[in-house]
Amino acid sequence: MDFIVEIYRLTALFPLEEKYGLVSQLRRASVSISTNISEGVSRNSTKEYIRFLYISLGSISETECLVEISVRLSYCVAEESLNSELLVIKKMLLKLIGTLKGND
Repeated sequence: MDFIVEIYRLTALFPLEEKYGLVSQLRRASVSISTNISEGVSRNSTKEYIRFLYISLGSISETECLVEISVRLSYCVAEESLNSELLVIKKMLLKLIGTLKGND
């Protein structure tokens, strides 16, 4: 959740014309990471849970891409802490998926 708050704070500084573009997309992608994990936990099967974890991984990739676009457009500076947090979240998800699949 702290990561989402960081994204909201970061995007609050973006140009107003990006409110319905990059800001909206970046916020939705970051929120989608945790909401898909949460939704997956409530499902009836491990298979469905894993599917939602993979969707969360996709949201991480989307968030990474959108942050990079933001940096290249000079809306923000390269945020090492954001990239580090995304990497940690990605590793945790992959570990969890591996465990649920019995690969661990």
